[in-house]
Amino acid sequence: MRLCFLVEEHYRHDGMPNEVIGQLTAWGHRVDVVRPGGSLLRMSEAVDTGTHDAWVLKTVSGGPGLTLLEGAAAAGMTTVNDARSIRGVRDKALAAAIGRGSGLPLPTTYAVACPELLREVPAAEYPLVVKPADGSSGRAVRLVSSPEQLETMLPVLAGEGMLIAQPYVSNSGTDIKVYGVGGELFATERCSPLHPDPSVRERRVPLSAEVAAIAARVGAVYGLDLYGVDVLLGPDGPVVVDVNDFPSFRQVPDAAARVARAVLELARTGGGPAQPQPQPQPQPQVTVPQPASTSAPAPAPAAVPFPTLPLSIPAQASARAGESS
Repeated sequence: MRLCFLVEEHYRHDGMPNEVIGQLTAWGHRVDVVRPGGSLLRMSEAVDTGTHDAWVLKTVSGGPGLTLLEGAAAAGMTTVNDARSIRGVRDKALAAAIGRGSGLPLPTTYAVACPELLREVPAAEYPLVVKPADGSSGRAVRLVSSPEQLETMLPVLAGEGMLIAQPYVSNSGTDIKVYGVGGELFATERCSPLHPDPSVRERRVPLSAEVAAIAARVGAVYGLDLYGVDVLLGPDGPVVVDVNDFPSFRQVPDAAARVARAVLELARTGGGPAQPQPQPQPQPQVTVPQPASTSAPAPAPAAVPFPTLPLSIPAQASARAGESS
């Protein structure tokens, strides 16, 4: 197969996706690497139909790679993940509207075009987690304890563009990162960006039935094949606070080979969102068969209820809404 990887400068030397590219090359596939931020692109020729079996994007939020991926999708080519799905999670305000509207357990989300508008958030919602709507990798995530503290932080928030704010979910200081790849789910525990603790080391952990069902539904709701989900275990149950396309897959065993096989399968089948059926086990790994798989289907698990949550994003903020810490 011939594949095109769009790799932003930020990830030029990262193991993900370079190890995946190396694995695909070792298997005899041709991989062309395009660096959208450092190349002169002739758009009329860059996305020639039929040149590649699939296009894969590893980019920062707001990077130029997504535009090129959307161009390839518009020309009828397979993209990993689906270009519209990537756009749906990169805008965290939009991601919150999609997730809440689909019954996922996301916090109430406010979206504002300028930080002064956060003054309108009710005092009862504090403490708030405030972050850029196009943020990634924990960038500029801030905990605002009160309306008074907000006033002192307004100058700092002024340069971040569109913001989202969500009530802080009380937690132990760690969150669960669930990775979805090749029809499987893997869970790791790591330190929360709001509670940095050098003694907390990222490690694989068992995936509970409840969190597995939520993570599987996230992939279906947002239409993602390769993704990560940040979950906080709050006092009222698990809460989804972030969704990423093509994450790092840290702590996933044989991650490069697993991601490479998933890319090849999506290139063969033409892609499309997985419809996972989680099979929670006491081990860290949960097998989730995909409809396109040729293997025999696993027995259907017991249904996990997903309460329909009201979309509580204020109309004056925007028609779009997003994630949390």
